[in-house]
Amino acid sequence: MIEPGLLLASSSPYRKRLLEQLGLPFDTASPNIDESPAPGEAPAALAVRLATEKARALAPEHPGKMIIGSDQVAALPDGTLLSKPGNYERALEQLSRSSGKSVHFLTGLAVLDTRTDTLESCCETFVAHFRTLTQAEISNYLRREQPYDCAGSFKMEGLGIALFDRLEGRDPNSLIGLPLIALNEILIRLGTNPLLHPEG
Repeated sequence: MIEPGLLLASSSPYRKRLLEQLGLPFDTASPNIDESPAPGEAPAALAVRLATEKARALAPEHPGKMIIGSDQVAALPDGTLLSKPGNYERALEQLSRSSGKSVHFLTGLAVLDTRTDTLESCCETFVAHFRTLTQAEISNYLRREQPYDCAGSFKMEGLGIALFDRLEGRDPNSLIGLPLIALNEILIRLGTNPLLHPEG
């Protein structure tokens, strides 16, 4: 069977840059789904459901593709979800609430092989242990990096690393939005091995 083309079901530049690391050719498309949580839905279940819905939403228009969906949910210890803040004020509130706490980032991953309707999914957990931050530190960070399109209000791959005591998890890429180790495992099981793929 000929390897299918890959399609990343996301318009995120962060996920696009991450997927490029595997050296596989791929296209991108933006799925249009309702990302609202269901009543009482656990954060991990929400992340996997949204990743799956993103992949399935594009399937009718992209037959013969291997579609990669991913979605991240961030949760404070009390279960409060942290979304993309969108502006300085909401980011300031999020980081103030995260200060001194351990925030769980749950990244749902779904890979749909449209040729066989085979779907594999998983959820990767990554824990960011925040330092106790001053308001001056938070404010200066936000004005310098402006991470308003990032869940949790930081960019780990930038100055955001200075916000933490430690990070805990098997794949730091999951914190950025696409768990590459888990994705690689799924792709291999579905017949696409990045290390055995011809260059280009």
